[in-house]
Amino acid sequence: MCREHSPLATGRDKPRRLTIDFVASVLGERADSPLEEVIPSTMGEPLLWPGIDRLAELCSERNLLLNVTTNGTFPDRGATSWAKLLAPIASDVKVSWNAASAATAARVAPGLDFARAIEAVRDFVGVRDELRARGQRACRVSFQVTAQEANVAELPRIVELAAQLGIERVKVNQLQVHFSALMEQDLRRHPAARERWNEAVGAMCAAAQTHPLPSGRTLLLENAEPWREGAPPARGPCPFLDREAWVLGDGRFAPCPAPAGQDGKLGVFGSLAEHGMGEIWLSHEYRALVRGYLAHATCSNCALRRAGGR
Repeated sequence: MCREHSPLATGRDKPRRLTIDFVASVLGERADSPLEEVIPSTMGEPLLWPGIDRLAELCSERNLLLNVTTNGTFPDRGATSWAKLLAPIASDVKVSWNAASAATAARVAPGLDFARAIEAVRDFVGVRDELRARGQRACRVSFQVTAQEANVAELPRIVELAAQLGIERVKVNQLQVHFSALMEQDLRRHPAARERWNEAVGAMCAAAQTHPLPSGRTLLLENAEPWREGAPPARGPCPFLDREAWVLGDGRFAPCPAPAGQDGKLGVFGSLAEHGMGEIWLSHEYRALVRGYLAHATCSNCALRRAGGR
């Protein structure tokens, strides 16, 4: 399911797409920089972008890694073909996964064929394992889960399913409430909802320990931290500032993927159509945000800062 049909999408405007020529020019400008990894859109389905194959080639030529988040439908060519392209050159392929049953999948992602999605993951993981068996590098495969009322009861079973499928990491994010219709799904909204989250955390951690991967190793579970009643969840440092550069569909630089960062509420930093990435990165405006982001209420309460304070 793409952003245009997702019940979690903001719906603020039509998606815009960068051309592969523009992306290639940005990568060219960064040729001698510390750039290590490229993340095609986390705001839509990157495997639908016409430039994805060329981007994979560019990353391979420049010894860069791809970091991909996909909805798991593996459009047009199927999971096996996509795995052959992505697994050798990606650091991580995250599959958005929000259910352990077909019924919950239908509520969270209308139109998703749950059984087919499971088989697609098996096919992708199978290619990864074949590469490793031949002594070749292959990406980590993760589930990226959005915790919400619709799936909180199934979060432990999602961890179990992930381990069964050979998924090496489960990253759990809290629902981002972009508009009022989503408020009733937010697990932070009142004590009873927070308690449901805390119960799920204990069960997820237990599932990770009692359900080893086929390799015998323990699945990595991220952001599964209980909330102490009466105190907000602990926050770690911003995982984006001074580490990641976000380029929007119209070429503008954004400091992070949060709505405030992309809407210009944390500052206006210019467009890569007019300025080099290095120029923007070292600009007074951006360095000031890096130093003082906690002064912004949006940043101080941002759910994207790692739970647990780490």
